[in-house]
Amino acid sequence: MKLVKRFRPPVEPRSFGSGLIVGCFLVSMTFVMLSRNDISMDHLSICELHLFVLELSLLLSTSNFHNSHSVNCLPSSSGDAAPMSSTVEEDRSIRLSGRTKQIEASFINPPDGKEEEGIRSTCESKSSDCKTENDTEVLNGRSTGDFNESDGGAPKRKPMCDFSDFRLNICDMEGDIRITGKNLSSVMLVTSSDHTGSGDRNESWQIRPYPRKYDSSAMAKVRPLNLTSQRPDQEAPECSVNHTVPGILFSTGGHCGNCFHDFADVLVPLFQTAGPFHGQVQFIITNHRGWWMHKYRPYLRKLSSYDVIDYDNDERVHCFDHVVVGLRAERDLMIDPSRAPRGHSIMDFVKLTRSAYSLARERAWAAGGPPGTKPRLLFIARGGTRRFVNLEEVVGMAREVGYEVVAAEPDFFDVTRFAHVVNSCDVMVGVHGAGLTNFLFLPTDAIVIQVVPLGKLDWIATNFYGDPAMGMKLRYLQYDISVEESTLTELYPRDHRVFQDPESIHKEGWFRLGDVYLKQQNVRLNVNRFRPVLEKALQLLHERN
Repeated sequence: MKLVKRFRPPVEPRSFGSGLIVGCFLVSMTFVMLSRNDISMDHLSICELHLFVLELSLLLSTSNFHNSHSVNCLPSSSGDAAPMSSTVEEDRSIRLSGRTKQIEASFINPPDGKEEEGIRSTCESKSSDCKTENDTEVLNGRSTGDFNESDGGAPKRKPMCDFSDFRLNICDMEGDIRITGKNLSSVMLVTSSDHTGSGDRNESWQIRPYPRKYDSSAMAKVRPLNLTSQRPDQEAPECSVNHTVPGILFSTGGHCGNCFHDFADVLVPLFQTAGPFHGQVQFIITNHRGWWMHKYRPYLRKLSSYDVIDYDNDERVHCFDHVVVGLRAERDLMIDPSRAPRGHSIMDFVKLTRSAYSLARERAWAAGGPPGTKPRLLFIARGGTRRFVNLEEVVGMAREVGYEVVAAEPDFFDVTRFAHVVNSCDVMVGVHGAGLTNFLFLPTDAIVIQVVPLGKLDWIATNFYGDPAMGMKLRYLQYDISVEESTLTELYPRDHRVFQDPESIHKEGWFRLGDVYLKQQNVRLNVNRFRPVLEKALQLLHERN
């Protein structure tokens, strides 16, 4: 083993003396910059100081300083940040001025008292363009946010955008906010004229309000929005609609239309983001799809008291005091109570679901009930790939074990009907895929059995469905099929790397993996091999008594 020692030239006395002088100078300059009243140590000022230090250091350096030091200072003026990679959007924080408003309302148990109305004042104009619904049409003026001046000085800047999360970018903006969707894709924060130091800020950045920023295929289907801070002396669009409730602007583009992504990318994150407002929030949706709104209307009505604004086709200028652009999210179909408003968990989303769809059963079957009743088992029937090719044979075996058996395929549009079917069951069996997402309609303590196809899909199966199911207080069993139970044997010889070396398929990327193991594969269950799994599930139901 050879040790490599980096060569360092001796330090000359003259360089050392010069270094002391420059070092003292840098300390003095640092103190001056940090002491200025009209600038805060935000991203811009840090970069300016860093660049200044490096420029002076380069003058004294006797080696190739550039190769060992780098600075990534994003421009504070218009323009997008350089992406971290081809599949991840820009990752930076922007600090803007705004007021501070703390929301205490619980969205599960709302406080007593009169609900906040959705209009600021009565529209007195006789103009035909002036309407009153849940908002006020105005002819002039803007809604200027009040600022936090508790320290007696200028309002403090706070970061309005958080671009640090691996999954999402989100901006929480407060102040005079003006939203124009059609043609412009603009969200503008007009800074207060009395905000010292705000006059030199005119920043802009771009965000795609969909919480899967690492997925380039999803983000390509999300409309980018331009967010800017605007000085009061610059021209800003006049308000057409003046809202007195906060707004949440998000997208139903991306992978929406797939049941798993409908919940993992939009509905659960929307619950996390909108919950603290207890219905007093206005949804503004880009990539608006009428069928999607109809499909999940029960959720939207539970989370907001107001009609959705179609951002892409609304020509009006909507003005708010508080807007959240993007949705908060963590792992798919899971909520971390330590990060969620008021410590809520995914079980609170399950409770909301049962309320939204009027699902009667809260607990699964238990022994000791009415005589003659059997636990009810649901097979998720898939019409396309990864389907049970011998479903009738498997259903017959399940009846022999002691179940009342139902086989049904999820209805793409009628979520309510299928939610009631699922809620009536105590055990759900399905091959890995989006259809398993329907387990969130099951009663507590029900059992989910995921049938995992060939292809070393264990990690995917556990993280996307196993862990979320257990987080929803369901019991989880996993059945990994054998080679003989896969229809891939009809397409490839047994010595093919599809069977012998699945990892080599994984290395070719997600689309190749999906094509082979998810699109080409169906399942022919060995009823003798699968029977003990159903017997185990029945045993678990009896043990709950």
